[in-house]
Amino acid sequence: MVKMIILMSLNHDIIEAFGVSPVKVKVEYFGHVRNIIKSGREEEIEIKEDSSIADLLSELSEKYGGPFQKAFYEPKGKDVKTNYIITVNGYLLNQLDGIKTKLKNGDHVALLPIVSGG
Repeated sequence: MVKMIILMSLNHDIIEAFGVSPVKVKVEYFGHVRNIIKSGREEEIEIKEDSSIADLLSELSEKYGGPFQKAFYEPKGKDVKTNYIITVNGYLLNQLDGIKTKLKNGDHVALLPIVSGG
């Protein structure tokens, strides 16, 4: 317990000293995306302040590796791969600034496959 309090205090001091505060975003996975990452429906990801969707996707690519990169996003890519879409707080990326969209603390990001039927 004491170690945890000390670590939390140190983390807070580092944040204050460097003026960088972590941003936490909720990432929700739908449909086939969950199969690709072999994980649950949602998770909270901590990213650097002033991070964009591209930065978040690069972190997810590192975390989930080849299958995620092959199907969804290649780091340094210009967009997500076809057959997938992303929303931020309910808005499609093409309604925002694409993968350059900046994320704020508490944002909700959804990764979805495009569904078609007929």
